[in-house]
Amino acid sequence: MPKRLISKIKDLISSNGSHQPKARVIGSSEHGFRPETLNPNAVTVIETLTAAGHEAYLVGGCIRDSLLGKTPKDFDVATSAHPEEIKALFRNCRLIGRRFRLAHVRFGREIIEVATFRGCHSKAGSNDKHQSSQSAQGMLLRDNVFGTLEEDALRRDFTANALYYRHSDGAIIDYVNGFDDIQNHTLRLIGDPEQRYKEDPVRMLRAIRFAAKLGFKMTASTEKPIIEHAELLGHIPPARLFEEIQKLFLSGAAENVWRLLKQFDIAPWLFPNSTPDSNPNPAYQAMIDQIMINTDLRIAQGKPVTPAFLFAVMLWGPLMQRWEQVKASGVPPVPAMQQAIQYTISDQIKFTSIPKRFVIPLREIWELQLKLPRRNGQRANRTLEHPRFRAAYDLLLLRESADETTPGLGEWWTQYQEADAATRKAMVEQQQSQSPQGKRRRGHRRRPRRRNSNSNSNSNSKNSQARQNNPG
Repeated sequence: MPKRLISKIKDLISSNGSHQPKARVIGSSEHGFRPETLNPNAVTVIETLTAAGHEAYLVGGCIRDSLLGKTPKDFDVATSAHPEEIKALFRNCRLIGRRFRLAHVRFGREIIEVATFRGCHSKAGSNDKHQSSQSAQGMLLRDNVFGTLEEDALRRDFTANALYYRHSDGAIIDYVNGFDDIQNHTLRLIGDPEQRYKEDPVRMLRAIRFAAKLGFKMTASTEKPIIEHAELLGHIPPARLFEEIQKLFLSGAAENVWRLLKQFDIAPWLFPNSTPDSNPNPAYQAMIDQIMINTDLRIAQGKPVTPAFLFAVMLWGPLMQRWEQVKASGVPPVPAMQQAIQYTISDQIKFTSIPKRFVIPLREIWELQLKLPRRNGQRANRTLEHPRFRAAYDLLLLRESADETTPGLGEWWTQYQEADAATRKAMVEQQQSQSPQGKRRRGHRRRPRRRNSNSNSNSNSKNSQARQNNPG
């Protein structure tokens, strides 16, 4: 049964292109992989596993990126050793995952991910749900059937990610013609695309990420089922989709990613209230387009990007819609903003989770938008000293760049940050004199309440009587 399934997968691969089912061994003089890019900790893992009698190879993105002339970031190892055998060899190892069992070998702050060769699901017994199980929609709930190197290659998602580097002689092993696909900048899903997307709908997001990040063109068979099966993302846990969103938008190709998410009608399954269909306001769409450009620029410059700010921009349009609705019901602006924030976050986490460590700064960035126009007295200084001021200020500039009405506010805060104490004081005084609040007449002080004369008389009489009764 396993051989028949492997043969079927090979036939499907061949039907999608001119792939050869037999392994192609590409020598170091031919492939151009740069040994100097090898991670020494990954090499240590491979050498330890092979010394113990196991097969072990570098696999996936590190091989692909090196062949493309990029500097690899993540080094993954594929091995014939089972998770418990890996753990026995490394004191610094931790086993993780239930759906997909992995070993993390830690070297200080760095983690080398080690995975056992995956096999065909027909190897698992029909009653062994601990190894393999699927949902009614065909989604893999557990994928812990172990196999051979060849089976592992056929279980991977894209041909470009299915190359194995053999450290002993520097050769690359290719079962699915991934080497040629990398040279041709082609993104090809291994096996039957519909079945593979149903097994794990997140593969659709990975296809978009790789196409956007690497500049690869999807084959027709890889591309076509994405629009047809986008709704399968509704079966993915929101926490996993949040992790995928970070990979999508923080990979340095956010602008292309957002374009492809809209093109393939996947955006509504990630940000249902932020797409042009659900929120057609051109100002809000312009803000989203600009944050994608800015994010790519910051990534290219090696600067950090927090998901809290990304969500603050992506959900600004839905937040403003909610805010107007709540205010229309008679709620004052500030409480209305609090309610709108809660509604907006509650709507979003039905699709993608937002961890608490990001929800708190997200709320603060939004709340500061109401405080930025209020600059009288010490308010400007207090706002400037707020930990989220810089992110709130950046959101303000995005709002202005999208022609949202905040006349001169961004420029005022830009100058205020750069000014000395005396200039800041003068700016506040000038702004205060020009604002309606600054021109408002101060109300009269409340007149002290008059004491009741009868009460005073009664009190004095009682005190006098008390002195008479207590002469000492």
